[in-house]
Amino acid sequence: MDRGTVGSAQSGRLRVEVREEGASAVVTPAGELDHHTADLLREPLEGCLDKGFARLVVDCTQLEFCDSTGLNVLLGVRLRAEAAGGGVHLAGMLPAVARVFEITGAEAVFTVHDTVEAALSS
Repeated sequence: MDRGTVGSAQSGRLRVEVREEGASAVVTPAGELDHHTADLLREPLEGCLDKGFARLVVDCTQLEFCDSTGLNVLLGVRLRAEAAGGGVHLAGMLPAVARVFEITGAEAVFTVHDTVEAALSS
């Protein structure tokens, strides 16, 4: 398994990298986020919260697809982050992924930024 990659069975469909940027953890999922790969994102996000990072930035620039299961992962982590005094910031969503958030109304409960840099500086 590559460093920074979580899981194995579905790692070809979703790769997740995590890095620390000051008080924030930046989580970058690359590929398809769906019911088969949701745990590959859930585990590192929850791991960041467990380490004390209440402010999570999800770099969506490489996220090609997100279904309702993936959306539920992000919503669940958002609740935990907010309970810890932080939040989940989404950055650089591609149009197909942004559309899922728009259709479901989920963009109203997340802070959405055009870039990771903007998310980190807010």
